[in-house]
Amino acid sequence: MAQAVRIPYGAFELKRFYQRNMLMGTGFAAGLTILCILSVWLYKVITYEEIDEASRVIRIKTIADLGAPPSLAAKPPQIDIAKPEMAMPKVGIPTPVADEEVADEDVVIATRDELKEITAPAITTTSDAGQELVIDIPEEDYMPPADTFIAVEVEPVQIYEETPEYPRLARDGGFTGNVIIQAFVSKDGSVKKAQAVKCTRPGMGFEEAAIKAAYKGRWKPAIQNGNPIGVWVAYTVKFELGDM
Repeated sequence: MAQAVRIPYGAFELKRFYQRNMLMGTGFAAGLTILCILSVWLYKVITYEEIDEASRVIRIKTIADLGAPPSLAAKPPQIDIAKPEMAMPKVGIPTPVADEEVADEDVVIATRDELKEITAPAITTTSDAGQELVIDIPEEDYMPPADTFIAVEVEPVQIYEETPEYPRLARDGGFTGNVIIQAFVSKDGSVKKAQAVKCTRPGMGFEEAAIKAAYKGRWKPAIQNGNPIGVWVAYTVKFELGDM
């Protein structure tokens, strides 16, 4: 006759093993949570690309939010004029002499102000003909620094974008990259100067190709007070293998 095997189960057995089961469950849950956090952090580190401040776009709702625009008038350069070399007057201790040895009794002694004029003559900026020296700098040739803020009513708009040539070194290696370009758009909409401020893969030829294409682009110039003005713009050029 078969006998049934009785397995002990009840409140006593549950109280006996609940601490071990609680510790194992808590450790498993904590380990799973830490693993998820580390996975998200590692993914962000691998795919993170720093965005340069030059790519930010500042939106201005009204002109009243702006302060007074900086002056675009070209300042005349300062001209250094060398001071003429003048011999310093010799100052000595007067020696008493007889009256008959004095050569001239009508000697005029220079005052302190006259001595200053001798040692440091006034310097003027006039020419020999009495005309003022003026150096004229054409306003069209003036280009402010790239970090200069210029208030505009209408932002410049690109009307033609030249497709840059994909660098051969990057194409053969299967590399992609992004280049942030700063360009100065003149009054006539042409690019007077272009420079690369950031590249995700330097040394592959991306910067040179993007700058070369930037000079061939055409823009609708910015407008301020109803007149076109030259401003700096910033944009990103993306090189992808699908562009080949």
